[in-house]
Amino acid sequence: MLIMMNAQATEEEVANVMAHVRDRGYQPIELPGADRLAIGVLGSNPSTIRDAVAALPGVVAAIPVSKPYKLVGREWHPQSSVVDVAGVRIGAGELVVAAGPCAVESERQLVDTAEHVKAAGAQLLRGGAYKPRSSPYSFRGLGAPGLEHLRRAREMTGLPVVTEVLTPADVAAVAGAADMLQVGTRNAQNFSLLEAVGESGKPVLLKRGLSNTVEEWLLSAEYVLAHGNPDVVLCERGIRTFETATRNTLDLAAVPVAKELSHLPVIVDPSHATGHRHLVPSMALAAVAAGADGLLIEVHPTPDEALSDGPQSLTFEQFSSLMDDVRRLSAALRHQIVVVPSHASR
Repeated sequence: MLIMMNAQATEEEVANVMAHVRDRGYQPIELPGADRLAIGVLGSNPSTIRDAVAALPGVVAAIPVSKPYKLVGREWHPQSSVVDVAGVRIGAGELVVAAGPCAVESERQLVDTAEHVKAAGAQLLRGGAYKPRSSPYSFRGLGAPGLEHLRRAREMTGLPVVTEVLTPADVAAVAGAADMLQVGTRNAQNFSLLEAVGESGKPVLLKRGLSNTVEEWLLSAEYVLAHGNPDVVLCERGIRTFETATRNTLDLAAVPVAKELSHLPVIVDPSHATGHRHLVPSMALAAVAAGADGLLIEVHPTPDEALSDGPQSLTFEQFSSLMDDVRRLSAALRHQIVVVPSHASR
C-alpha cells in the first residue's frame, strides 16, 4: 500500500501515520517526492488497515499497490535509479561495460586482461574467484587467492571489481575485495544469500535465474532491497528453453520489460546467454539497441586454453573491435532521425 500525504502535512502528522502503521504490525517506509511525501507499507495484506489510515490527519489517499514487489517497482519509485560502483555510475545514461575472464586463473592472466579491457574502454573488471559449476570436477576457482589477484588488478589498473559470491558465509570476505557483489543465476533464488548481500553495504549485480520469470527476478531483487541495500543492478543472461543451438536463450524483451516495471538499472550478459564467441558481438549490440544500461563480457588472453567458459570468451582483439562497434552504435542511437519532407507532386 502507498499512503499519499498532503503537501502541507506536518512532521507530527507524518509521525502519527508511521506509528499507526507500526502499531498494526507493518513496516512503513518514507518515500520523499518532489511535491509531497509518500509512505510505503510493507507486510502481508496491508489493505486491511487502508480505511483507518486514510482517515488520519494529513493523509490524502491510501492506494493499494498491485505488484508483489514494492521497493523495486515504479509504483513506489517512479524515477530510474543510478547505482554507483566506486565512481562508475550504472543507469546514468551512458553505457557501462564490465569485462574480464570468467574465472581468475593467475595474477598475470587477470592483470593482462584488466589492462587490455581498460585500454579498449571497459569501466569495470569482472572475474570469478569462486565459481559455481555444474560438475564437481570442473575448475571451481582459486578462492581466497583469486580475491587477492582481483585486489592486485584493481590496484594496477584502477578498474573497480565485480565478482561472484556463492554463500552467505563468504559475503564478508568477498565484499572486502570487491566493489560489487555478483549473485549468479544458480543463486538467484537463494534467499539467505540475497538477504546477506542486502546487508553487505556493497552494490549487487543480480543475474536472472535460469528459469525465472521477470516477476521472480524482481522479487529476488526485492529481498536485497528489503534488507537495506538499494544499489542493485539487474542482469539478463539468458534463460533455459528447449533451444540447443545456443547455451541459453537471450531474452532481450526482458530488458524493456524490467525497465518499465522497475527503477533498477538493467545490463545484459551476451557471453553466458549465447555460449559461443562468434555470437557475442551481435547480441551485445542488440542489447544496446534494446536499451540496456550496460554489458557484461567475458574476455580471456587465450580463450582456447581457459579453465572456464573458453568457447564464449572473446580475445583481446575481438573485444577491442566490439567496443568500437558499441561506441558507434551508441552514438547513432543518440541521433534523431531526420525526416525529409515530401515534395508536392509535379
